[in-house]
Amino acid sequence: MTSETTVLNKDIVMEALRDVYDPEIPINVVDLGLIYDCAVDEGNVDIKMTLTFAGCGMGPYIAQQAEWRVAELDGVDDVNVELVYDPPWTPDMISEEGRSELGID
Repeated sequence: MTSETTVLNKDIVMEALRDVYDPEIPINVVDLGLIYDCAVDEGNVDIKMTLTFAGCGMGPYIAQQAEWRVAELDGVDDVNVELVYDPPWTPDMISEEGRSELGID
């Protein structure tokens, strides 16, 4: 019997981030288009994400939820979530799946 180990990669991290939601919008941060970059270097994960608007009071909460969710993954040693605001988020960044969930075409 062989044991397969899954190597931590961007796809695994992005899938985990689908469990993180903006509490004001019932769509995960990936489908909302809030994740601008995700880099995995061995056990270190760096995420650049934005908010639906720069003054969003839930920003630190959402970033903390993203950090905690990714930290749960096997092979993660360190997670850095950076909030960035350039380019500014627009509704055009919502994925097709997110648009469907929101009922917008």
